[in-house]
Amino acid sequence: MLTQPEDYYDADTFARIKAFADKQETPCLVVDKQLFARQLDSLIRCFPYAKTYYAVKANPAPELLAILQQRGCNFDVASRYELDKVLALGVSGDRVSFGNTIKKAADIRYFFDKGVTLFASDSEADLRNIARAAPGARVFIRILTEGAQTADWPLSRKFGCQTDMALDLCILARDLGLVPYGISFHVGSQQREIGVWDSAIAKVKWIFERLEEEDGIKLQMINLGGGFPANYISRTNELETYAEEITRYLREDFGDEFPEVILEPGRSLAANAGVLVSEVVLISRKTRFGLHRWVYTDIGKFGGFIETMDEAIKYPLYVEKKGEAEECVIAGPTCDSADILYENYKYELPLNLAMGDRMYWFSTGAYTTTYSAVEFNGFPPLQSFCI
Repeated sequence: MLTQPEDYYDADTFARIKAFADKQETPCLVVDKQLFARQLDSLIRCFPYAKTYYAVKANPAPELLAILQQRGCNFDVASRYELDKVLALGVSGDRVSFGNTIKKAADIRYFFDKGVTLFASDSEADLRNIARAAPGARVFIRILTEGAQTADWPLSRKFGCQTDMALDLCILARDLGLVPYGISFHVGSQQREIGVWDSAIAKVKWIFERLEEEDGIKLQMINLGGGFPANYISRTNELETYAEEITRYLREDFGDEFPEVILEPGRSLAANAGVLVSEVVLISRKTRFGLHRWVYTDIGKFGGFIETMDEAIKYPLYVEKKGEAEECVIAGPTCDSADILYENYKYELPLNLAMGDRMYWFSTGAYTTTYSAVEFNGFPPLQSFCI
């Protein structure tokens, strides 16, 4: 079944994106600001009680950050370089959290000097660095959660700690003169199983109660992280369904008086707003009677499609050619044998597809430009446009 634009975009939006993209050299990413803004407005409407901290790493285009700034949103920042981008728009430090649990002491001081007082942590050594470089700062402890089996891009092995350690770290934070402010988790990027939020929120509730009853520490915030999905080939529930269920889980554990609630959306806001356009470079078969064509295009793993690693993210792909189709292997242009996008999962492409034809990859507005290599094989970084 070939992908059709109307499955992902309304006719006017796709026509606007395509008309602009077709005037550009490939590969390029075109992000529609109106679509990004609509996604943001939908999120705010679905979670009226939550504060939005946009995950800048998803797509740090200044035009998108400006939309968030204008709507009063906050920013989840992973490095001083992202912080500088946000501050350049006039955002004050009190609207930023340093969400990376892995950070240099010098960077903690840099953030603190710029007015940032909210820091993530998941280890004793990091807490001690924060206490020295940002005295009196608010910290939230990231815990490990289940969900790796149902997320397309799991995030909970490298980051987070067990609940018993989270208790110890909150106590240590207090003893170091920091403010133990809350608990965070991330159920995995492109999380399809809504129920994993239920078990994670229940863990947080237990930590809240245990700390208050036994140590006199009253936490104030729960950070639900990101994980809300985009529309790739495998469809997911609507955002409204996620919001209804997550809100129900919060009520079951916290009643009607929620603590401060933070969301860190990235993919769900930016992905669907972007279309990446590439060109067919070469079409070949590996044997005279090979059953599958190899289609090489001018973007690959190192040009922005790193999330095709292990074929984790399957982007919807549209081409204008029609007619009989067959399954293909799709690979990138570089001199690296790992630069194969899809080999196990076979995309169907028309038999009359030819070199020079354009390929339109939908839902590519997140985690493409930021993963693009600077100069692998001499190829420049992925060019990006916001319209």
